[in-house]
Amino acid sequence: MDDHFDLIIVGGGAGAFAAAIKANEYQAKTLMINAGLPLGGTCVNVGCVPSKYLLKVGEFAYRAQHHGFGSIHIPQVEIDFGQAIDDELQTVGELRRAKYTDVLANLEHVTLLEARARFVSPHEIEADGRRYYGDRFVLAVGSTALPPPIPGIEDVGYITHIEALRKKQQPRHLLVIGGGPVALEFSQMFRHLGSEVTMVARGDRLYKRTEPEISEALERYLRDEGVTIHKQATVVRLRRERDRKIATIAADGQQAEIEFDELLIGTGKTANTAGLGLDAAGVALTEQQAVRVNPWYQTNAPHIYAVGDAIDFPKRLETTAGKEGSFATVNALTGVNKQKVNYDLVPSVVFTYPAVADVGILDEETSARGLECDCRTVYFDKVPKALIIKDTRGAIKMVAEQRTGRIVGVHLIAPEGEDLISQAMYILRGHMTVDDVIDSFAVFPTLSEAIKYAALSFRTDIERLSCCI
Repeated sequence: MDDHFDLIIVGGGAGAFAAAIKANEYQAKTLMINAGLPLGGTCVNVGCVPSKYLLKVGEFAYRAQHHGFGSIHIPQVEIDFGQAIDDELQTVGELRRAKYTDVLANLEHVTLLEARARFVSPHEIEADGRRYYGDRFVLAVGSTALPPPIPGIEDVGYITHIEALRKKQQPRHLLVIGGGPVALEFSQMFRHLGSEVTMVARGDRLYKRTEPEISEALERYLRDEGVTIHKQATVVRLRRERDRKIATIAADGQQAEIEFDELLIGTGKTANTAGLGLDAAGVALTEQQAVRVNPWYQTNAPHIYAVGDAIDFPKRLETTAGKEGSFATVNALTGVNKQKVNYDLVPSVVFTYPAVADVGILDEETSARGLECDCRTVYFDKVPKALIIKDTRGAIKMVAEQRTGRIVGVHLIAPEGEDLISQAMYILRGHMTVDDVIDSFAVFPTLSEAIKYAALSFRTDIERLSCCI
């Protein structure tokens, strides 16, 4: 293998693969250097794919017992937790092979090297005892979940989402630290699978990246399902007493003790920039140790770009990492910074059941954009399909510019909310107004009618409307 490349990609996840596919289209001689997680990175191995598999298993088990149909009687639901983990890991292996290993094998201009990489100069990187020269670089190194500095945490031990998706022994009582997507998904997943679950979140509400009405509804549903939630609370210390693990929690000026048998860290992540030798390349980092980039993913070293969890941009998702990897590669190879993501049009989802989904800006963000906001919230007990399926848990909030009626944000919690939000994304992408949505046709009966009901609520009292509006 020659040691001179047009492009060197560091990483093997969504951002790295999108960069490699785009580089191959440009017939650029490319080296991909991957270390740590297997090919595919977080999403396919220890993120989206395995967690959504187990979430669906838990959802089926929960719905079998709480379906709302009086004509159906299911006396007992049994869950083989170990079998669920085995099946999940098999699914991961199949998707990793089909979507990453086989894809890479067909990229004729891309060479893979499994090794740890470290810059030794602005254009040279060392891996597996050998140096490689790159004209340009894309860093897609991902991030790692780190435990908070709680006294006693090493004594009691902890798991992250990675270990939680592989352990075949189900916890009796899971203590979850955090109030964001990972904490929410895993709390409900393990509760649906039969574990007792306690969440401890610092904030005054769960998941602040959605509207208050949506996060409040999610909290209410989780509590109804038996998840214990402590908000504006912290775990101040942990200890082990023989075979018991005990957490001391501080909230509202008081302390309480909780006994648990497994601790899951569901807080934020840190970019995997340590050990990359970025100082040798002259690449600047943020205070959070993420790679500092401009809006086109270019670092202060003009020939080096960075994407995904390696940078401190909004909406750290597989979809954004992939698009960033593709755009950064085009910008790097052409030498012209012309492609970047419009993050306002990127849907995000917390895959609980019902799912929380958002696209566009929040009510509280409109004034900073120079917009005068008009908002409406509709709950799913007003949506015919929700009444039909005996599950009215859900709400949708639509944010519109008051002067023009242009819709600038849609935020919802709903069964299949992960699919509904794509329709809202196209509404925003097409600069549609409230009246445009009202004049459109929705299939009856569907949950997606909720979007039209939200638009109609700007103009009329939806309680006075018949079906098929």
